[in-house]
Amino acid sequence: MKNLINFLIQYSVVFLFLLLEIISFTLIVKNQGYQKSVFLSSSNSVVSGLYEVSNSVFEFFKLSAANESLSEENTALKNQIIHLQNELTALKPEVNKDSLNFKIPPEMEYELISAKVINNSTHKLQNYITLNKGSRDGIHADMGVVSENGVVGIVKTVSEKFSVVIPVLNQNIKINSKFKKNNYSGPLVWNGRDYRFANLTDIARHVEFSLGDTLITSGFTSTFPEGIPVGVINDFDIKESDPYYNIQVKLAVNFRTLSHVKVINYLNYKEQRAIEQAAEK
Repeated sequence: MKNLINFLIQYSVVFLFLLLEIISFTLIVKNQGYQKSVFLSSSNSVVSGLYEVSNSVFEFFKLSAANESLSEENTALKNQIIHLQNELTALKPEVNKDSLNFKIPPEMEYELISAKVINNSTHKLQNYITLNKGSRDGIHADMGVVSENGVVGIVKTVSEKFSVVIPVLNQNIKINSKFKKNNYSGPLVWNGRDYRFANLTDIARHVEFSLGDTLITSGFTSTFPEGIPVGVINDFDIKESDPYYNIQVKLAVNFRTLSHVKVINYLNYKEQRAIEQAAEK
């Protein structure tokens, strides 16, 4: 108590100065119209600024949930588009000798499952992506995974709630791709260096193409339907003694910013795999 009294006595002049300043400021604001308007205007500006900062903070935390909702809605709309496209295809008659048949091509019977990326790497030789969907959501191994921009990878392992994807950025995976303009195809393989690029291999020297040409999925596997963007030709060269080009492809997907994907549920997967395995035996 004695220390407190000594403190107040020591700084009494300062406290008296502050008190007089507060009284003077209050009298000026109350009795002078201009100063009062300036004070109220400044107060409103400060308060509105605080509200703006507060709203920005709340919006930031709501953004993740909003993105999740938009991804689900987008996937539902894409599934409706696929369904309508298949119905339109079925309306085109396939002429036979005996009758007219209306059929949907079996390779086009698929639907999409939306998922969120919860773990991702891009700096390793064998990168992996973890999704927040698993077997209870209809996902199984060998399913193709895509984003809004193009091919992401293939599902490797699945648990009840999660799944692990081998992305294009993994040297253990090859994505069968083809030139959009001439249908020449070859496997796409990552070189293990830059997450933005991969190499298209087995393209013979007689094949004609140019910089900027688009690569899409070939549709030769049950993993991806035909026509999904893979990337564009960024650079190429060939030596006189080489039978094949060395082609660098700029990938359609930016794996550093990947947050939401779609898993391709090919509805005829089991039937196609069964008949192919029987043929191999």
